[in-house]
Amino acid sequence: MKIICIGRNYVDHIKELGNERPTDPIIFMKPDTAILKNNDPFYFPDFSNDIHHEVEVLIRINKQGKSIEQKFAGDYYDKIGLGIDFTARDLQTLAKEKGLPWERAKAFNGSAPISKFIPKGDKDMTNLNFKLLKNGEEVQNGNTSLMLWPIDELISYVSRFFTLQIGDIIFTGTPRGVGSVKIGDRLTGYLEDQSMFDFEIK
Repeated sequence: MKIICIGRNYVDHIKELGNERPTDPIIFMKPDTAILKNNDPFYFPDFSNDIHHEVEVLIRINKQGKSIEQKFAGDYYDKIGLGIDFTARDLQTLAKEKGLPWERAKAFNGSAPISKFIPKGDKDMTNLNFKLLKNGEEVQNGNTSLMLWPIDELISYVSRFFTLQIGDIIFTGTPRGVGSVKIGDRLTGYLEDQSMFDFEIK
């Protein structure tokens, strides 16, 4: 299985980091060793001093496909979830300054906590509310209507380059409000009003 991540998909997040607005979706990958499940704790790595949380809506692919037309993209996933794209911001900043890849900053062990997955059902995927609480205080709040590239468009775009396979997970981008975490923090994520994950930083 693959973890496919989309960067810079919310305008306010692009602005808060001072990044350039992309003309096409930015794609990067995480290995399966990045996954944390079942509310397992995240252990702060010794190679960074500045780990940031980035909460994101997830989709799980349930049908193999490539070069998928956007109008059929909804047939390729039936479950959604919530996750964190943990980012070693200090390492990412150095990589960006030197024009180097981001893998060390984005794809390290445990950098992709994921929630349980729930049926997509008849939910409007272009109008989903989600939020992240840190120690009980809301720090990120987003709605999928604010995406530069909606989910079905992302599926179509990504599938031009990578064959999507059953079990693949797509991280669809983070809204504004990213920030640092420290040992002892607790992160709780909600999709609409449903609690999706609740874990500790150790």
